[in-house]
Amino acid sequence: MTHPIFRTALALAATTLCACSLSAFAQTAPAGAGQAWPSRQPIKFVAVFPPGGSVDQVARILAQPLSQQLGQSIIVENKGGASGSIGTAAVAAAPADGYTFAVVFDTHGVNPSLIPGLPFDTRKDLAPVSLIGTSAMVLATFSASEYKTFADVVAAAKAKKNVNYGSIGSGSLGHLAMALLSKSGNIDWQHVPYKGGGPLMSDAVAGHVPLSIGSVFVTKPHIDSGRLRPLAVTTSKRSPDLPNVPTVAESGFAGFDAPAWWAILAPAKTPPEVLKRMNEEVNKALKNPEIAKKLSAQGIDIVGGSPESARVFIDKQIDIWAKVVKDNGIKAD
Repeated sequence: MTHPIFRTALALAATTLCACSLSAFAQTAPAGAGQAWPSRQPIKFVAVFPPGGSVDQVARILAQPLSQQLGQSIIVENKGGASGSIGTAAVAAAPADGYTFAVVFDTHGVNPSLIPGLPFDTRKDLAPVSLIGTSAMVLATFSASEYKTFADVVAAAKAKKNVNYGSIGSGSLGHLAMALLSKSGNIDWQHVPYKGGGPLMSDAVAGHVPLSIGSVFVTKPHIDSGRLRPLAVTTSKRSPDLPNVPTVAESGFAGFDAPAWWAILAPAKTPPEVLKRMNEEVNKALKNPEIAKKLSAQGIDIVGGSPESARVFIDKQIDIWAKVVKDNGIKAD
């Protein structure tokens, strides 16, 4: 049964899927038949979260240089809802002509196991174009906390001292990362879900929740101000933004890696030559020092690479978090 929060939204997405599928079926000629791609209309980047967030920012940062490189306008359209699955469904259903792409977040790798009844097949109905970048999440505590290191937190949790941590919501990557740690290390801590980064940070700096896990972008301003103390980052390597903060792997959990990430996808049947060209242009844009600086300001470590490497990465994320969701009985808010 579809989760109540998503039922209405996903029904709308399913309607869109049917309507757009008819359009896609009617289109028999490949993209740009008889003319070079792109040439006949603006390209649409569907940012699958509302305006103002990191997905929206990434889409707009990349739209400008890509528009110049391709000689074609790129329009960013925000289509949020259901952890990014509404916008993603619209792109999966769009004509595979090279004029519609999705800019997605790490929720794309979690939604298949967390949201029953998705109106698209995450692996079959979408083609990765490029992995844009990754970012660490930061486990932090308030300035006056008794916890000085991540080892202190683990010791307290194992001693059954009622350790609570906050994340941006049930089923968020922070929640799943902590659930994975709990299961693998036999650690007992309690999750406190918040409705986004703002409310989480407000309680975290005030000490109302002893631990928080959030992105570098959300957490670092409070670390810089001295109101939060970082204890560990969730990526396999230290974050360039927080080079003195150890990784979870360095703190006794060898091999642990739970990055936030952003990627560009296209409808599955988009012509290979279009995917290849867009991938080349995205990689070119990511190497632009001005663009790299803007993405870095969002806490993003640029990755780039081929569509194939993006697919391997995304498939691995889907598999990892599907097991965590199942093993821990995690449900979305």
